[in-house]
Amino acid sequence: LCGVGANMLTAQPAANPPRSSPADGCPTQCNGPMSENWIDLVPELKDFGQAADASQYTTLPDDWSIGVSDVVNSTTEIDAGRYKNVNLAGAGTISAVANALGGHLPLFIFAGDGARFAVPASQADIAADALSRAAMWARRDLGLDLRVGMVRVGDVRASGLDTRAAFWRASDNVRYAIFTGGGMAWVEEQLKEGSIELAPSASEDEPDLTGLSCQWGPITPRNGNILSLIVKPAPNSNGSEIADIVSEVVSILESADALSPVPMDGPEVRWPSASLPLQARVAYGGWGTIPRYLRVLAATAFMWLVFRFSLRLGGFEPKRYRREIAINTDFRKFDDGLLMTVDCPGEVIAQLRQILDEAQAHGTLLYGMHVQDEALMTCIAPSVLSSDHMHFVDGASGGYAAAAQMMRQAAG
Repeated sequence: LCGVGANMLTAQPAANPPRSSPADGCPTQCNGPMSENWIDLVPELKDFGQAADASQYTTLPDDWSIGVSDVVNSTTEIDAGRYKNVNLAGAGTISAVANALGGHLPLFIFAGDGARFAVPASQADIAADALSRAAMWARRDLGLDLRVGMVRVGDVRASGLDTRAAFWRASDNVRYAIFTGGGMAWVEEQLKEGSIELAPSASEDEPDLTGLSCQWGPITPRNGNILSLIVKPAPNSNGSEIADIVSEVVSILESADALSPVPMDGPEVRWPSASLPLQARVAYGGWGTIPRYLRVLAATAFMWLVFRFSLRLGGFEPKRYRREIAINTDFRKFDDGLLMTVDCPGEVIAQLRQILDEAQAHGTLLYGMHVQDEALMTCIAPSVLSSDHMHFVDGASGGYAAAAQMMRQAAG
């Protein structure tokens, strides 16, 4: 269950930032101290159907840095039943970096088997150290090879690509960064080629993973299927064409009420027996294996009772918290392409497949989809008393990793 012993992760300011003109931005002219305040210029989308419209974004400054993580052979790990480990490693990247930066990491995106984020120049060294510690933790405690790396935005732009950012507001309390321009995909390619990779920390110094949780159980669909979908522009495709397709896909899903896998009243409260050993690997803190397991067991038992019987504790109201989980979940995102994990009827999946097959045959896009019986949620919760807790959802038996593999096969 989420929020046990969490600290502050500030995903957004309390009030909406002033919206800039989409043409605003500062790829080169506001480096240095001015680029620290650039985040206040980032636009916020009200209609997710506009996510593929590059004019809705603003450019990152050249002196900012992009960080990235990726689980090596994630598909193999998922096939072996280690999907929770894989998702936890991806979310752990966000948690480690955010906590190292004092809880403030506005520009990040969870990708299932990894994550990507952007930070100003003044925070690059701190973020790089947190990434190295996260890679060490993933190898030691999760048994995963988590590649991590960083690169300046100016280097991305020198490659001929761009990195543009906006926010998508999921609820009144949470908004998620979205990216376009091709730069994020290029950064991941450079990581896999080894050109920007950072070595795992040589020390046993812990990353700060306070607030990271994986203890909600699998989420079963109400409409029959959990669909993980990725839609990316094909090389040399027309930007307006891909924007139209993305808008159509989003409209179809919204019209069919095929959206978040999380019910409006929140996830079902179950005893998280399968997650306890994994959660104990998050709550390391220098404790031995048995003491940390017992500590997690005690905290989990307490919170399970609170949620199971809706026990109000001071300002904490479990039913309200669960409803907030539903609206705060990142079931849709845009990261140089559309990524969605949705609760979807079979006939809608068939309709989407027909539209996407035709667009792919015309060279407009590349896509991958994976259908499964459950969704999986990993959480970062600042506090059970605040409403800005964040929840990352993926398919429970392949998810984005399987959809990405299908897309790579289509690309040849």
